[in-house]
Amino acid sequence: MEQPVPVLCDTQIEQLVEIKPFERAIKRDGTISYGVSSYGYDVRVGTVFKIFTPTPKTGGIAVVDPKAFTDDLMVTVDTEEMGTDHVIIPPNSFALCETIEYFDIPRDILVLCVGKSTYARCGLIVNVTPLEPEWRGKVTLEISNTTPLPAKVYANEGLAQFIFMKGDQVCAQSYADKAGKYQDQGGLTLPRVD
Repeated sequence: MEQPVPVLCDTQIEQLVEIKPFERAIKRDGTISYGVSSYGYDVRVGTVFKIFTPTPKTGGIAVVDPKAFTDDLMVTVDTEEMGTDHVIIPPNSFALCETIEYFDIPRDILVLCVGKSTYARCGLIVNVTPLEPEWRGKVTLEISNTTPLPAKVYANEGLAQFIFMKGDQVCAQSYADKAGKYQDQGGLTLPRVD
């Protein structure tokens, strides 16, 4: 009986998981690292960010409601359009962004996300819920600035690491089977309840 492989290594990630564009982990001076690593893949953040603002554009008192989240609570910033390489996240606030990479997760693999130490050591925390088996798309990442100071996040550079865990059996129901609401998202997607 073949033993299960709990965590995929670099060669297995490249062979088993569709990642576009796929990047090697090479030293890029002055850049926060990205690409495949020994046992993970460091994703890059794109150029479009939605930054939380406590004052909705429509006026009134803002309440964050996951069942009725509106774009009025966010300000969209495209670093490419602004001609800059970074975005500023206000103190004690957060931003949503998207990965440059597109993922197609196999039916027997679950992906967990952890933040990169470079940002964590600056008080920036990255969160992503697990990518379930057969999930596809660009990933929406959440970045929290836990500090009392504004913080920079660099577009087109590494932000988080994905860890790929292989099950010893194929799941009975995948994300695709249950027609998950975030399937095939093409980029930054706000929360929604279907």
